[in-house]
Amino acid sequence: MTAIEVTNLVKTYPPDVRAVDGVSFAVDDGEIFGLLGPNGAGKTTIIKMIMGLTKPTSGSIKICNLDAFSSSSQVRQLMGYVPQAISADGDLTGYENLLIFSKLFYVQKKDRDSRIKEALQEMELTERANDLVKHYSGGMMRRLEIGEAVVSRPRVLFLDEPSIGLDPSSKRQVWAHIKRLNKELKMTVFITTHDMAEADELCDRIAIMNHGRFVVAGTPAELKRSVGGDMLSVKLSAQAGASLPEDIGKVVHSTDGSIDILTANGETAIPRIVGFYEQSGLHVLSMSLNKPSLDDVFLKYTKVRIEEAESLSQARQARRSFMRHAG
Repeated sequence: MTAIEVTNLVKTYPPDVRAVDGVSFAVDDGEIFGLLGPNGAGKTTIIKMIMGLTKPTSGSIKICNLDAFSSSSQVRQLMGYVPQAISADGDLTGYENLLIFSKLFYVQKKDRDSRIKEALQEMELTERANDLVKHYSGGMMRRLEIGEAVVSRPRVLFLDEPSIGLDPSSKRQVWAHIKRLNKELKMTVFITTHDMAEADELCDRIAIMNHGRFVVAGTPAELKRSVGGDMLSVKLSAQAGASLPEDIGKVVHSTDGSIDILTANGETAIPRIVGFYEQSGLHVLSMSLNKPSLDDVFLKYTKVRIEEAESLSQARQARRSFMRHAG
């Protein structure tokens, strides 16, 4: 069964900014599906349209074979949502936060206490249930928010940047809980993230987004295989002028003396690359070999690193803001 089906989804903001530009995809029941891309790529906008929080300019959305617009009240009962921003009330206890959400999502009164206790247990918060949330750590607060979303036992759980702002240990805890919810409760999970490690760790399939469009989709293993070899990051004493011979490798990215080279076998290519640049009068200051990663996948299909894409997106947003205020 298909849990989510999206067809030709478009979202345009005035004057003519296409935040989402003709996106189509399907998510299978019980799958963990991820949207990977920089901030501003359109990931959150897609979640908001699927959740019914903002109206698409055009396109169609189905949740468990129900039309998201004509059957909106039924569809909402099938979904849980954890936004990027903090949603838990710090002046209430963990139990009280979960109680509020159980009422908001129409959990029957006879089931509320057991559902809340189950959510607390699943998120490993039972011992802190009666503590004020403002005394929770960031990781505990994020786990509570996931508990709020699943207390109604949704068919599909939407997580917008689930581990953003968390330290590495807290991230790992949150990831473990997400995987358990998916496995034990057979819950379909839809994640947006710009964290490559998070996407690789959690997702059965990933779609990479940039500028409101999907550029490639597949399993993490398929996407990494599509890179076609190893990636060498080389720092030179000056910007390279001559092109690298094709039998050594292919330069896929270059900025101010730092280049990324895709090669069939990194170990055997290293001495040849050093020799080539030394003969060209350049010194190799440093070199690192990386087996294909999702970061390399993003680079291959978008021609920029994800950090650069985020910087470009922030610059565009700043320009749009300036033009609005100037007008």
